[in-house]
Amino acid sequence: MTQYLVAIHHPDDYDPSIAEDEAMSREVDALNDEMKAAGVRIFVGGLHPASSAMSLRAQPDGQFLVTPGPYLESKEHVGGFWVLEAADRDEALLWGRKAAIACRAPVEVRPFH
Repeated sequence: MTQYLVAIHHPDDYDPSIAEDEAMSREVDALNDEMKAAGVRIFVGGLHPASSAMSLRAQPDGQFLVTPGPYLESKEHVGGFWVLEAADRDEALLWGRKAAIACRAPVEVRPFH
């Protein structure tokens, strides 16, 4: 079985207090319960906004440049994710579809090496 990242993408100005309601929370909880029952869920986590990120870049002199904000400038950022163990890509995409519905957001599904 292969492990897959199922990443939820939020717009840069995403505000969970506005975008997430009780119905959405119930749907995400139900999806988590379904993933656990199916034995596919390895890990799940939500992330603070991209504005809370710190980026590190190695410098030629061995030092590091530390800057506030995400590494990439983008209009969307990963807001949360699951690590799943699925039989194949099709199964991982099935879970990705369910995640996109429950989270009401775009989802990226990508296998680990």
